[in-house]
Amino acid sequence: MPTSQRPHRRADLTTVELVGGIEKRELVIVDPDPTWPQTYRRHEDCIRDALGPRGAVAIEHIGSTSVPGLAAKPIVDILVVVNDITAEEDYLPQLLAAGYVLRVREPGHRLVRTPERDVHVHILETDDPQIAEYLLLRDHLRRDEADRELYARTKRDLVVQDWPSMDAYADAKTEVITQIKDRARQRR
Repeated sequence: MPTSQRPHRRADLTTVELVGGIEKRELVIVDPDPTWPQTYRRHEDCIRDALGPRGAVAIEHIGSTSVPGLAAKPIVDILVVVNDITAEEDYLPQLLAAGYVLRVREPGHRLVRTPERDVHVHILETDDPQIAEYLLLRDHLRRDEADRELYARTKRDLVVQDWPSMDAYADAKTEVITQIKDRARQRR
């Protein structure tokens, strides 16, 4: 992921650290769960408490569980935006103390998750273009039933295949996600 043009406390990472190595997980797509927004809000509160009033610039519910009516993997994705991704001391120890577990450290991105692996917290910094991409996809899928159904069909078709990791499954969705985001940009 790209790094910011703003000053950092230190140089960002140049490699990917996947804590625990590659994980092969059983992937399932489930019908929409009305508790997903409540799960998000509970974790949003936990993250805000852990980081304090200046710790997060923004916290957003992203991914399929943030789209009402969309089938999804039963994993709630949360975006936390910080001012400086390299200043891990401002957010990472606090999130770990709140019960999250470090999974990924890579240029421009950190990921912590619950020990149960049912909540993933993606940490990006303020001007990372990926933030707008997450929100573009989420907001478009909330409004567009045809693309929401296309995305659900695509996920259901892909999840039945044998993937070496969740990342490989996610990569396989890239083409349809790109098409959906292109339509979203055209409709702005």
